[in-house]
Amino acid sequence: MELDDQRSSDNVEDRRGIGVGGGLGIGGIVIVIIAAFMGVDPTTLLNTVEQTAPAETREAPRGAPTDEMGRFVSKILGSTEDVWGGIFQKSGGTYTPPTLVLYSGAVRSACGLGQSAMGPFYCPNDQKLYIDLSFYDELRKRFKAPGDFAQAYVIAHEVGHHVQNLLGTFSKLESARGHVSQSAYNQISVRMELQADCYAGVWGHFAAAKNQLDPGDVDEALTAASAIGDDRLQKETQGRVVPDAFTHGTSEQRVSWFKRGMDSGSVKDCDTFSSRPL
Repeated sequence: MELDDQRSSDNVEDRRGIGVGGGLGIGGIVIVIIAAFMGVDPTTLLNTVEQTAPAETREAPRGAPTDEMGRFVSKILGSTEDVWGGIFQKSGGTYTPPTLVLYSGAVRSACGLGQSAMGPFYCPNDQKLYIDLSFYDELRKRFKAPGDFAQAYVIAHEVGHHVQNLLGTFSKLESARGHVSQSAYNQISVRMELQADCYAGVWGHFAAAKNQLDPGDVDEALTAASAIGDDRLQKETQGRVVPDAFTHGTSEQRVSWFKRGMDSGSVKDCDTFSSRPL
């Protein structure tokens, strides 16, 4: 990626090396549904977020970090702010950017306690994205999805969840909880995740228009999207595929919806809730 001219976002909270306080918040279950990339069994995630940890020892610095990877993600966040700010403005709205929280090991959010094994996640209760940057090693080694645009896609996907929150889409999950079967609820989650993939593609469309992409960058994102499809992760972890347990979509679906947003740059083309089939 070409980010030399891209401003860094100051909406970064650097909690790396800081202890956390524990406990499962009201929105803790949301983490299990929208933790986008790891394919961990939901029971394991629930057990994880219920654990406690030592109390925080100091206040987290805010603003763009000075280390190389910290600067990179703050510039990606800045790029998403510019893109979504423009999109909301054209539609007569105002974009309120999320805060990106960098942490190591474990982190306390308004949705409960998260840990690195859960992967990056968005908490709608505090409008913050959370990522342990060691996930990028996992992305490269375990998922065989290297490259800076693959890393940017991770941030853009979680920002996509924030856009859903601002647009009221999260109400679809909330209204369904406890009123539909687990299988039906999972299908709503799949549509949420695929829409976030499409929104990530919308950001990529405008990043390309600003000449921020290098040749091969889009392929990096497509490789990452394919690597974290439910069917592929289930096959790798349990040796079989259980469609009713999908929460994020198949590899083919994730690639398809990212490409749709990337090609059109239109939010209207990301309506996964009206699309039949996905």
